[in-house]
Formats: sequence, C-alpha cells, structure tokens
Amino acid sequence: MKKVLFVLTSHDQLGDTGKKTGFWVEEFAAPYYFLKDKGVEITLASPKGGQPPIDPSSEDPNNQTPATVRFYDDKATQEVLANTLKLSTVNAADFDAVFYPGGHGPLWDLAEDKDSVALIENFYESGKPVSAVCHAPAVFRHTKGADGKPLVSGKKVTGFSNTEEDAVQLTDVVPFLVEDMLQENGGSFSKGDDWASYAVQDGLLITGQNPASSELVAEMLLKELNN
Repeated sequence: MKKVLFVLTSHDQLGDTGKKTGFWVEEFAAPYYFLKDKGVEITLASPKGGQPPIDPSSEDPNNQTPATVRFYDDKATQEVLANTLKLSTVNAADFDAVFYPGGHGPLWDLAEDKDSVALIENFYESGKPVSAVCHAPAVFRHTKGADGKPLVSGKKVTGFSNTEEDAVQLTDVVPFLVEDMLQENGGSFSKGDDWASYAVQDGLLITGQNPASSELVAEMLLKELNN
C-alpha cells in the first residue's frame, strides 16, 4: 500500500485584515478522497499538530463540490483531520510521497517552516514525488536542490496566479505572490485560464494552479506513485 503524507497549514490570520484564513477545504477533500478510494494510506500533519484551521471562505455554499459535501458528512475523516501529527515529528522515510493542500495559510507558515523545507528536500532527494496545489507551492520559497539552487529552478511549475490573487483582492494582503516567487526562484511558470483546472509535472515535482486543479494533481501523483 502506498503511503502519502498530507501537510496542512496551522496559520489562521489573513495578514493584518482581522479576517481568518487557513487551508481550502476542496483542496484537501478532493485529493484525500481520490487517493483514499484508490487504496492509498494517508497521514495528516501540520506545524502545530491537532486541528488545522479551515479557511471560512472555502465553506461558502458557492465553493462546494462533491468532495466537500462528502467531507462534511464524514465524521471519521473530520476526526482524523482534528488530530494531525506535529510536523516536527514526521519522518519522510515513512512515506512514498507528500502533498500540500493550499489556502492562503501556507503563505505565512509553511513557506517559512524549516521542518517543511527539510521534509521536501528529503522527499525530492530520495526520489519521491512532491506535490502542491494553489497557494501551497508557496512551500518552495526556500527549498533547495542538491545543487544548492532553488528546487524549482529550471523546472516547470504552476500555482495560484497573480490574476487570480487580484480577483480575490488579496494582492496587497499576502506576504508574497506565488507566481512571482516561483519565477524569482527560476521556475518555468505557466498557467491555464483563471479558475480552470491546470496542473504541470516536471519529474518528481507536481503543481496545480487553483482549487479546481486539486484532483488533477492527485491523479498525476497517483500515476507517478504507480510508475
């Protein structure tokens, strides 16, 4: 049985706005169920452990999908989510791949988290897939390859685009823009239409653009795991 580690944000403050943020339910639920239904064993972790904050915007009725509906009816998965492991206690050797759901939270904590950085570098250097969707490619801000260059340097990547950030009117709130950061780190950034499903794979690195891309990232991850 393949084992995948999901790493979620523990950060719930949307900059200085006084509003809440966290992870985006769809970006957790869709990949979680897609992989679980295919027999993948999933372990959840976050920097602080315990219940990771859900972005209230992702609970808006307009943002629901079959996967989120299933999640809200699924007490067992809610229980698992309420008890994420503390990221510092997790060993990359115990897993075959890692997946980062997005939401704005990761921009503040996971992008800067030394345990997360070390974990990603370990997975990648061990020849294991590393995947992230929407805002979660923020986790590649400080990751390096074996050559000492940014991990995404020279690689095809995507993530939440500047035009999408502009559309949700948070360009001036976020600590950095995912698209800009990936390009500054030497990534070959591409994107699809705003809010449409779009993901790219470059070897072990799999990234998706937005919430609509979350299941596609999981599909690409499973295919890579089965190779």
